[in-house]
Parts: sequence; C-alpha cells; structure tokens
Amino acid sequence: MGLLEEILAKAAARKKTIVLCEGEDKRVVEAAAKITKEGIAKIVLIGNREECAKVAPDVDLTGVTLIDPLTSEKTAVYADILYQARKAKGMTEEQAKEQAKDRTMFGALMLKAGDVDGYVSGACHSTANTLRPGLQVVKTAPGIKTVSSCFIMIAPAGENKYNPDGVAVFADCAINIEPDAQQLADIAVSSAKTAKEIAGIEPRVAMLSFSTKGSGNDDKFFKSVPKMQEATALAKVMSPDLALDGEFQFDAAVAPEVGQLKAPGSKVAGHANVFVFPNINAGNIGYKIAQRFGGYMAIGPVCQGFARPLNDLSRGCNVEDIVATVAVTALQAE
Repeated sequence: MGLLEEILAKAAARKKTIVLCEGEDKRVVEAAAKITKEGIAKIVLIGNREECAKVAPDVDLTGVTLIDPLTSEKTAVYADILYQARKAKGMTEEQAKEQAKDRTMFGALMLKAGDVDGYVSGACHSTANTLRPGLQVVKTAPGIKTVSSCFIMIAPAGENKYNPDGVAVFADCAINIEPDAQQLADIAVSSAKTAKEIAGIEPRVAMLSFSTKGSGNDDKFFKSVPKMQEATALAKVMSPDLALDGEFQFDAAVAPEVGQLKAPGSKVAGHANVFVFPNINAGNIGYKIAQRFGGYMAIGPVCQGFARPLNDLSRGCNVEDIVATVAVTALQAE
C-alpha cells in the first residue's frame, strides 16, 4: 500500500466531518461525491443543489450535506461568533451578519463552532481569501506564532536513490512570502511534525540555500545566507532532538556523495527528506518543478499552526488533489 492509500484508509477509519466551501466549482462537487461514496470522510458542501447540478449535472450527491449561507438558520449564530471574535477590531454586528454569508467565512465559522472537524477551500479562491477567515476566527494553536504550509510530495513509481522513502515534505511554498529566521525555525519544526504524523517518515530536515555551510555569501545585498544560518540555530534550540541541519544547497541535502564532500560529519547532508526553502519564491518554484518535471504528486498545501485543521487547495488542483487534502485534514483533526 502506497502512502496516499494509507492516508485515505486512516482517514476513512476516523470518520471525520470536513467542510468544502466551494460548491460552485465542478471539481469540488465531484470530489465531495467521491469522498462520500468511498467513505473517506463525511462532507458538508457549501452551496445549493441547483448550483451543484448546473456545474456538475451527472454527479450524485447522495449522502453529502448541502448548506447555503444565504438560507441557513445557522448563519445568524455564526454571525454572532464572528462579531464576538472581531468586535475589538472594529467590526459591527451588521458587518458580521454580512460577512458570515461569505462561503469561506461561513466554513471557518462552522469549524470554530465545532460543527465540523476540518475545513478545505481554495480551488477557486486565492490563498489569502481562503486563509484569512481562519486567521480571524479559528486563530493559531497554543504556543504557535507562525501559520505556515507544506506540501507532501509523493514520488512516482520506481526507485529514486535520492528519495528512498518515496515521499518528501517541502515548506513553506504557499503562505509566508519572505519569512524571517524565527519564522523559518517555526516552519522547520512544524514541517517535521507533519512529516512524522501525516507522511509517516522520520524527519531529516534540511534548511536550504544557494550556499552550503558558508560556501556562498550575499551579506552585501540580501543576507539570505545568514538568515538560513540563524534559522538553523534557532530550530536546533527549539527542537534539540530533531535531525536538522543547514544551510545546504539542494544537492548537498539529497545526494550522499555531495553531502559528504560539502558537509562532512552532518547526519542530515545527503539524506534529507524535509526541505525548508528560504522564501516562497524558491518553495513554490521548487515544488512545481518536482510536480511537473519529476512526476511527483503534491498533496497540499497542508497548513500548519491553526488551532483546528484548515487547509488551502491550489487553484490548479484536480479532483484527486481535493480528495487527498480532505484525507490529510481528517488526520489532523483531534
């Protein structure tokens, strides 16, 4: 059984309820039906039957719970939850009543209220529009300062000597645009947790750069190398038992012969399976190269740091991506 099959099977055993916020999107409607039919999770789909029938006329939504914020009796209850969460920021009750009708906000409020176990959106909304409601009402987990994301990258069939696990974790490819050293340390520790608990691998974390152990330097312009060096030191303090090292070029992180040459004595060099990129440019480009050129399946972005499971889809996702993200979200739920 491959990793994705394991994730789907574990999710099915947990019987969690996940809200999908975009009933106006054909892919989401098809995924809702597939997830329900296969028993991966219980699905609440935000939309109405006429709309779903229009975008996906051949899809059987038997067993899927459809909710329209414009007609739901819970909208007023959720509006009050939103008002209580945001009144200190200047939100009025009228504004809360109006915003509670927004589908992504409605889904986040369902999660906040405990009416669902997890939230998935983003097939036809930007990451900012998808995650903003979570930041406003679900908020971060205790002790966590940085909400971040990672992709679980599943290798195509066939042996890859640089990825013997058949799976890797890339972070942060979707949320933090130019994270500072402390944020990168948080991302590293959170991604290691995701690697172990969701991907099922023992994490070996590489802090990536164009430099390996000081071989490059950009102090005069961007100071990205010192940032990764500082992040590495902070992450080691945060999680001293974690196999983590850097800064590494990618080849030094994954190729044993290069790692031994450039970072002799490192337990991570040449054997990394969790990769922390210096910024969103590198991370987003990196995962899409692996996906399109390397044939990897990208599950995610998997969000890390929220008080309750809340995940964002890529707008380029397909039905199988949505199914996988729902399964991951179910595994994140308590």
